[in-house]
Amino acid sequence: MAPRGETKERILAKALESFSTIGYDGTSLDDLAESLNIRKQTILYHFVSKRGLLNAVLDDSVKKLTESLEEVLASTNSNRDRIEDLVRSVFRVALEQPLLLGLLREVSRPGSPAAPRLKNQMTPLMSRAIAWMEEEMESGRMRRTDAQLVLLSAYSTVVGLATEIEILRTAGVERVLRPAAQRRQELLSFLRASLTPLEKQTI
Repeated sequence: MAPRGETKERILAKALESFSTIGYDGTSLDDLAESLNIRKQTILYHFVSKRGLLNAVLDDSVKKLTESLEEVLASTNSNRDRIEDLVRSVFRVALEQPLLLGLLREVSRPGSPAAPRLKNQMTPLMSRAIAWMEEEMESGRMRRTDAQLVLLSAYSTVVGLATEIEILRTAGVERVLRPAAQRRQELLSFLRASLTPLEKQTI
């Protein structure tokens, strides 16, 4: 018998795969239990319900994403370097853990039972990023624009990448670095155009 902690981690990993690919409604605790060779009651022992399992998977995923961004947000690099570091950090997560971004895509859908929880967990990170951008705008180091709209556009691009990677891998295309690099460059170009003060832009 596997140790309790190991069993819980196995359940979380398999649930992440299921929730991120076939969604909440398509996920069956019976199927999860069968694929893990455990009893359904074992899942319920750890997570009480399917909703509880979804919440646990989401909490774990948001924690991993936040940890990957915290160091960059706390750095003292220039605004341009920090933006590029943030984009690289998120795209690294997309390539190394596409299921994580796939989960964010799924729970962001209208009507998702975890959408309010995702919003509550992402709000502090979003607020921190907006506050930093507005400071940079006030100082003249960034062009004045709607910081929240820029961030949401960037978020949509990154989460959409999870779908693209998933489609490529389903089609048997394992080399996803080139399209990911292209999307990363497109996002960087968008952010530079949106945030670089006009007098500092080169034609």
